[in-house]
Amino acid sequence: MNITRSQALDLFASPDLLGTGMEADALRRRFHPEGVVTYIIDRNINYTNFCTEYCSFCAFYRPMGHKEGYIQPIEVTLDKIQETLELGGTGVLMQGGLHPDLKIEWYEEMLRAIKSRFPQIWLHCFSAPEITNIAEVSGLTLADTIARLRDAGLDSIPGGGAEILDDEVRHRIARLKCRSQEWVDVHLAAHRLGMRTTATMMFGCGETIEQRMNHLEIIRNIQEETGGFTAFIPWSFQRENTSLGRFVKEEATAVEYLKTLAISRLYLDNIVNIQSSWVTQGLKTCQVGLRFGGNDVGSIMIEENVVSAAGARNHASEEDLRRMIRDAGFRPHQRDTLYRTYFLN
Repeated sequence: MNITRSQALDLFASPDLLGTGMEADALRRRFHPEGVVTYIIDRNINYTNFCTEYCSFCAFYRPMGHKEGYIQPIEVTLDKIQETLELGGTGVLMQGGLHPDLKIEWYEEMLRAIKSRFPQIWLHCFSAPEITNIAEVSGLTLADTIARLRDAGLDSIPGGGAEILDDEVRHRIARLKCRSQEWVDVHLAAHRLGMRTTATMMFGCGETIEQRMNHLEIIRNIQEETGGFTAFIPWSFQRENTSLGRFVKEEATAVEYLKTLAISRLYLDNIVNIQSSWVTQGLKTCQVGLRFGGNDVGSIMIEENVVSAAGARNHASEEDLRRMIRDAGFRPHQRDTLYRTYFLN
């Protein structure tokens, strides 16, 4: 379909929400004609909440030395992974704050310990800001950092830390965090090393539609060059417990979410999978999103601490997600991190 930036901007301005949704649904059917919507059973594990970036949209981090800060012992991480496997999980998404004292050897030791105990678990870990931080404190290039993490057991990289890939926005909401180009550089380096990654967007944090389109254009251009993204995952900023929430008075509505989801599907026509989010929008809006371009509903999230710290309170079991998918007229299939649906239960 390959709509232009100008056409995408027109769709953002258009009051025809249902028409935009129908176009996105038609493109979703071209990519996924079999009538299947996927989900994954995995767990978010946070290895530390110490962080030096102080992002205004984050309620999870603690500054260095804070009494509520922690570095999670490897034994606790291993116990969480054991429980994940017992619940039918196939992977973990590991993320943490940007710690100034943890060099790459610490991460390598953790990854090797996990793979030694659980060789079957898929490790989808470390956002671009985390990898940039590891490289900086270890005195390594991005490529060497990613290669060493891969060799220690890292399987793929999540798209976190993107927020809005526009440096004016980033300076306003996370001025100490990596710049847009640094996020891009991490994903390009990973793709060139043969590693798959996901792309994300946190919108509704006071950005303009033009800035939102800057983000989508960067994602489309990377995918055009490398083909390394498995999926695109947009979600809305949760303001309740954040300092940024004092300035962004209203969260994105369900209408704004569905329009952004649909336009993402149409504009990112070189990415196969688009995820509809229940974590920030709730099950009902997520379900509607399956007719606005989404073909995946993400994870049951056995554990999630970052978005929930900002005020998101939605919860879902595997059966909740399967019922939601069936009621929307699709067949639910469990998938793995690379969107392979060999779990046809």
